[in-house]
Amino acid sequence: PLRTALVGPAGRKRTITRLPTWLQTPIPTSPNYKKIKSDLRGLNLHTVCEEARCPNINDCWGGSDKSAATATIMLMGDTCTRGCRFCSVKTSKAPPLLDPHEPEHTAEALKRWGLGYVVLTSVDRDDLADGGAHHFAETVRKIKDKAPGMLVEALTGDYAGDLQMVDLVAGSGLDVYAHNVETVEALTPMVRDRRATFRQSLKVLERAKGAKEGMVTKTSVMLGLGETEEQIWDMLR
Repeated sequence: PLRTALVGPAGRKRTITRLPTWLQTPIPTSPNYKKIKSDLRGLNLHTVCEEARCPNINDCWGGSDKSAATATIMLMGDTCTRGCRFCSVKTSKAPPLLDPHEPEHTAEALKRWGLGYVVLTSVDRDDLADGGAHHFAETVRKIKDKAPGMLVEALTGDYAGDLQMVDLVAGSGLDVYAHNVETVEALTPMVRDRRATFRQSLKVLERAKGAKEGMVTKTSVMLGLGETEEQIWDMLR
């Protein structure tokens, strides 16, 4: 049965439905979680885990085996130049300047944590001539210098269709190149920022795959936005 609770001030209380127990997660309290959080604040780094309020953060950060732990670092600040409808990250046409120390700080933090796998992503930075590709690539190189055994996945934007920037990031020493199409082609104009197109994303993935022999590429898609089964199969083909 569904559990409910009354919330709100006296006279204006309303009934809400509680999450079922199987969907609830514990408040993170492990020493490993606290250390990672402290290091992030000390080095002025951002993570998707926190920005998106991911309920699995305790599993990824708080495990007893650090070599099996993962984290998703968000590079180039917390303000994006695009406004995709599904995303809650702050937006602005003129975000703050890049932190030139971020690549070094990111690599140092990851070396301290001893993670086995890290995902680097970023906000879109259409205000920069290279879309932030050089900053992204430099971060990967710094990580590989300090922690050669760490596997690095780069989840990038589309660099406004500049495939030379895709080559730059793909050749930086990463292990997995990821770029998300987000939804089926028909829904792309309603779901993503108008500057992002389905075909452009396919070109990014194709270019990344051919940039380096054996390169692992991946993409992700959200379901439940109104797409049909036929559209899903068409996308996968």
